[in-house]
Amino acid sequence: MTMREFELQIAAGCIRGLRNGGNGPKVLALHGWLDNAASFVPLAPYLGDIDLVGVDLPGHGRSDHLPPGVEYTFPGALHNVLDIADALRWERFALLGHSMGAGIASLVAAACPQRVERLVAIEALGALPETAERTTARLRESVSATRALRGKALRVFVDPQPAVRARMHANALSEPVARLLVERGLADVEGGHTWSSDPRLTVPTMVRMTDAQVDDLVAGIECPTRVIYADPPQPYLPEPDRSRRARLLPQGDLIVLPGGHHLHMETPQAVAEAIGRFFHE
Repeated sequence: MTMREFELQIAAGCIRGLRNGGNGPKVLALHGWLDNAASFVPLAPYLGDIDLVGVDLPGHGRSDHLPPGVEYTFPGALHNVLDIADALRWERFALLGHSMGAGIASLVAAACPQRVERLVAIEALGALPETAERTTARLRESVSATRALRGKALRVFVDPQPAVRARMHANALSEPVARLLVERGLADVEGGHTWSSDPRLTVPTMVRMTDAQVDDLVAGIECPTRVIYADPPQPYLPEPDRSRRARLLPQGDLIVLPGGHHLHMETPQAVAEAIGRFFHE
């Protein structure tokens, strides 16, 4: 099925995205950091009849930025997801998340078990932890980066191709995959194009959970959950930590596939086969 543009209004502003209009299970798809709804375009044709709704999260893609003075946080993202589901009139639904989106989906599933039927988490589970000893250093880094954004000029690309090459280099992506994300992630400005994402998204998270808190979060995800990781693992998702955490899920299983961080875009058929009929069970 072809994914079509849609938009809806929530408290955080206008949310835009892509939807395939299937008549099967309702699945809300959440992309990774600085990605957008195009993240799920390669995967969609292999997922059968599911009603796949891929959103541009606030500050990403073609969705509105959060108002000045409002920070991008995981708790805030949790409420945005619930607001999106409310706007879709979905009381019960499944979640499909990649990277940051999988982290946000984990929070939603743990916080609202009465609303989330199933969860597929690709290349993340729970949240990225921080040691207690890094609390002050992280706080200072975040504040300093936030203040430094004021008056900072955005890079303008006369032609989109340098932006495509930048994404290819930053995330080890093939050209077609990088182009999908870039075409949805650029905004037209005088003299060319610039990234449409909110620069505030590049600021380090002010406070992160500890390992123990993330473990408790994952153990609190009650719905059936399938975790899909790439091999080799990312430096920030090392083994054996990532597999150990997946084993904390009350109703979870783990599948490891060869590939990179964006394996759902680079090898969508293999990822779809790993998902199987999970959303229909």
